[in-house]
Amino acid sequence: MVMPFLSLYIETFGNFSDEYVQRWAGFVFGITFLMAFLVSPIWGRIADRKGYKPILVITGYGIATSIFLMGFMESVAGLFFLRVFMGIVTGFIPTSLAFISKQTPKEVAGRTLGTLQMGTVSGGLLGPLIGGALADSVGFSYTFIITATAIIISTTMVLFLTKEVELEEDEKENQKHYTRKEVLQFILQHRVLFTLMLLSTLVQVANFSVQPLLALYVAELTNATNVALLAGFAFSATGFGNLLATRKWGTLGDRIGYEKVLLILLLAASLLFIPQAFANALWQLVLARFLFGMAIGGIIPCVTAYVRQVAPQRMQGELQGYTVSFRFLGNVIGPVMGGVISGWFGIQSVFFVTSALFFTACCVLFWSVRHEESQETLAHNSRSI
Repeated sequence: MVMPFLSLYIETFGNFSDEYVQRWAGFVFGITFLMAFLVSPIWGRIADRKGYKPILVITGYGIATSIFLMGFMESVAGLFFLRVFMGIVTGFIPTSLAFISKQTPKEVAGRTLGTLQMGTVSGGLLGPLIGGALADSVGFSYTFIITATAIIISTTMVLFLTKEVELEEDEKENQKHYTRKEVLQFILQHRVLFTLMLLSTLVQVANFSVQPLLALYVAELTNATNVALLAGFAFSATGFGNLLATRKWGTLGDRIGYEKVLLILLLAASLLFIPQAFANALWQLVLARFLFGMAIGGIIPCVTAYVRQVAPQRMQGELQGYTVSFRFLGNVIGPVMGGVISGWFGIQSVFFVTSALFFTACCVLFWSVRHEESQETLAHNSRSI
């Protein structure tokens, strides 16, 4: 709910230049993900041992507290430090992924996690719209307070309405605990898994490079006064495309393999990001982001389902933590990179760089999959001889 207008909120703190606002929008946006990058595996490791539900509750209330206090900030520094705290308690995402993954049979992991992603996307779809409308009607401060209240209600529902259960197929396996060294060795020994983690960074760099700048880009395309609401529409267009396609991509991954689906999605994302740079009107930007949203809708569920497929159950939380941590690293680099590039060459240039990053990610994954297939073929031939 607060993402579309962070850059606009910074403008209310003083009479700053466009370059200053763009640069600090990137820093404020990215610092949360830098902290989350550092602590996500720690939350996942704790959850593997103590249970996922307690971590969901702790991090949920922590996020709500940080957002509530953001509504009372009067300086960029204060907002920056609250975003630091928010990043420290942002263990909710990897823990929720592991929580659902743990209770899902491997053969339908893609479909189930795609359904979970639909819930996440629904928030991404409605949140910017509601947040933009609230910011225009009641102001930024009250929007932060309302957002925090919504998170408190959601976390309380998790506390009282969810139950952590064990799948019968995993009960014996769950007796074993893995050291951090064993987890890292497992990642390095599975080439595609390690590649997907690295690509999670690259994809998020590409995806988040333009996010904090979108409100400013919308302002360039329209003379309307309700920029926050219109920026919410532009944000939500991607979410709506996600919502329509994400479960189908997960189901397709269950059938033909998650790696193949990811190759299709990365190539499509690369092609569909370019038209956003050529938008001359708001509706063109919204349409381009909708199509882009359909392309990237299956990336997270397919990566998560792949981890569920190849990893031992007692390793799920920490592995999902590392996967999300790599994504958060991209969330850090992306906004800063986007702010720097747009400050030097204009916002449109960010879209071209982003498209190139998606294409690079597609090529790297293709090479990794082919290399692993070649290794498996050689190993099979050796056993046959």
